[in-house]
Amino acid sequence: MFLCQKEQLKLISELNKVEEREGESVTNCTILIIEDDDDIHRMLVNLLHKNGYHTESAFSGTEALRLFETHSFDFVLLDLMLPGLPGEDVLQKIRAVSTVPIIVLTAKKDKETTVRLLKLGADDYIVKPFYPNELLARIEVRFRQTEPAHYKDKLSYKDIQLDLDKHIVTVNGTQLSLTRREFLILELLVRHPYKVFSKANIYESVWGDEFFGDDNTVNVHISKLRNKLAQASPGSEYIQTVWGVGFKLAEDI
Repeated sequence: MFLCQKEQLKLISELNKVEEREGESVTNCTILIIEDDDDIHRMLVNLLHKNGYHTESAFSGTEALRLFETHSFDFVLLDLMLPGLPGEDVLQKIRAVSTVPIIVLTAKKDKETTVRLLKLGADDYIVKPFYPNELLARIEVRFRQTEPAHYKDKLSYKDIQLDLDKHIVTVNGTQLSLTRREFLILELLVRHPYKVFSKANIYESVWGDEFFGDDNTVNVHISKLRNKLAQASPGSEYIQTVWGVGFKLAEDI
C-alpha cells in the first residue's frame, strides 16, 4: 500500500480512536485481512476484534491464497498494493472459486481503477485514508445483503439435499440417519464444496474446541459418514481425501 506519511498517520490515528460499538457484534464471522503494512494491519485487527469479528491475517497475496485453500472465511478485506502477487490477481483467484464478499482497500482514486475492480469481482471498495466507522458500516451492509444466501435453511450439492431446520439429509432420494456431528460435518462441506478442510478445520468448526493434532475423532466420523452416503448411493464417492491436507467433497459423482 502506498500512502504518503501524513495520510498513513491519519488513518492509523482514526483506527485507534474507534471505540467498541455495543450490540453490533457478529461473533461467528471471520474476516481475512490481506494488508502488508504492519501498523495498519494491526489497527484493522484491533478494530474488528473490538466490534465482535474474528480475523485471520495475510501480509502478501501468496500467503492469502494459501490460507484461502485451507480455511473458510465470511469476508475478505484486500489491500490492492501487495508485495509479490498483486491485489488484483488475488481478487481474481479468490473470485474464481468463491462468492465471499470482498472489499478492496486502495489508495487509488481514479474511476478506471474503480470500474476495473468491480468488474474483477470486488463487492465494494474504500479509498485510503478512510474513516473506520465507514469501513464497519460497509462490512455490515455486505453481511446483510449476503445473509439470506449465506445462511439459507436448505443446501444442496449434486444429489445431496440438506434441510437445516428439520435436520434432514437425503441422498439420491434416500433419507439418511446421521448423528449431530456427522450432519454438521456434511453441512460444512456442502456449504463450501470446492474447499479443502484440514482435520483441524473440521474439528474446530464442528466440536468448537482446539485441535491438538493426534485425535482420530475426525477420521472416525468421516468414515462413518462415508459409509452412510455409500449405502444411499452405492458406487458413488462423495467425500474425497486430499492426501496430506484434508477432506473435500468429490467433484465427480
